[in-house]
Amino acid sequence: MKLSKKVMLVALFAIIAFSMVFVGCSKKEAESEKVVLNIMGYGDNANAEGVTFKRICDEFMAENPDIVINYELLYDEAYHQKAVARLAAGDVPDIAYMGADARWGATWQEAGQQVDNTPFYPANIDASLVPDFFGTGVKPYLPLGGSNYCTVVGVNMELLNKIGGKLPTTYAEFVELAKLCKANGIECLSTHGADSWVWGSCVMSGIIPRTTGDAKWIEKAVQGKVKFTDQGFVDALDVLAQWVKDGIISKDAVLVDNGTGLSNFVNGKYLMYIDGQWGFGETNLGELSKTVKLIPIPQVPGEKANMAGAIAGAWQVGYGITKKGASDPKVLEAAKKWMAYFFSYEETVQRLNDGAISAPIIKNFKAPAGMDPCIAEKATLGAYPSCYVIDSYLTGAANDALNAGMQDIVAGKKTGAELAAVVQKAFDAQ
Repeated sequence: MKLSKKVMLVALFAIIAFSMVFVGCSKKEAESEKVVLNIMGYGDNANAEGVTFKRICDEFMAENPDIVINYELLYDEAYHQKAVARLAAGDVPDIAYMGADARWGATWQEAGQQVDNTPFYPANIDASLVPDFFGTGVKPYLPLGGSNYCTVVGVNMELLNKIGGKLPTTYAEFVELAKLCKANGIECLSTHGADSWVWGSCVMSGIIPRTTGDAKWIEKAVQGKVKFTDQGFVDALDVLAQWVKDGIISKDAVLVDNGTGLSNFVNGKYLMYIDGQWGFGETNLGELSKTVKLIPIPQVPGEKANMAGAIAGAWQVGYGITKKGASDPKVLEAAKKWMAYFFSYEETVQRLNDGAISAPIIKNFKAPAGMDPCIAEKATLGAYPSCYVIDSYLTGAANDALNAGMQDIVAGKKTGAELAAVVQKAFDAQ
């Protein structure tokens, strides 16, 4: 018996409809089988750290279609504020950018989200190179690299030799070098002072130990054992005004953004430039990276002999799998896979080249042939006395007041004693 065309069409449509439902169900089932990994990252679209993070997440998902990365990327104070808000709301990420000090770790530790990450470390990581942060064997995250030196002075050695100068070993020699620079139409020293945090992290962190004679002075201040109005701290702040008076640094340094400052350094307008070690990378310096020398801040007025050459450093922050992320076996496996991808040999080499890290924590690391000499230069920083970084301990309104106030000192709007009183008052109110 032949079927009518109408009956055949109805049957055909029924088959198609059934197939679509089946395919749709299969698609939904496939999507539901994907593991969602929530990550709170650090950086933004305008800096290398944020761009790198996004690139790695995109590449990782392309290679692991069974894992979906749901990330939030925040930078500077926006990160810290959101971390507090998310944890308070119970919105805990599976992996988070964190550290083990007051600024980068306290929020996560107090929320009970820091767990020992050593069992989760990728196979290529040398865990012995990561310190026992709490003295209990707990290593709650995986640092990007070794100690992160913050108060680094890059010196254009080719330019120094051209003008007939020498690296200063005393403050008097520093002043003479500034005069020589002025005679040659260049500035002796500068930094990207429009970023207020630079004055604390990259400048004052290396000066406070010099005038107080104490590498841990900032930690003691936060503990209430010393005060910001103490003479040693005021003397450190006064160094900035003295630099301006002696022509070592210009008042205009407070107007310089990072792009302009680095460009001026590379183009020979500044002899010296202060930044964290991350600022001195092959991609940033071009040909200058082959001859640049990295040193601590030269001697300052009133420097104590025991802290001569002190350079501020802190263990780098990185990424840690949270207690929440470790609680689900599927999520944990996905998190471990992402950590292995993020901390691979290839990405480590890239971070070295970019200046993001100074020392890798990979087992038996060997630099690839042709790696830039500037990277080897960074290794010399470990020879200097190490001191604490201000914002690893001082946070909130007191730290904000200090950073903004140092800009005022350089601009001639405030004295060291005046700022010290403001910082102490803000700290007492916290």
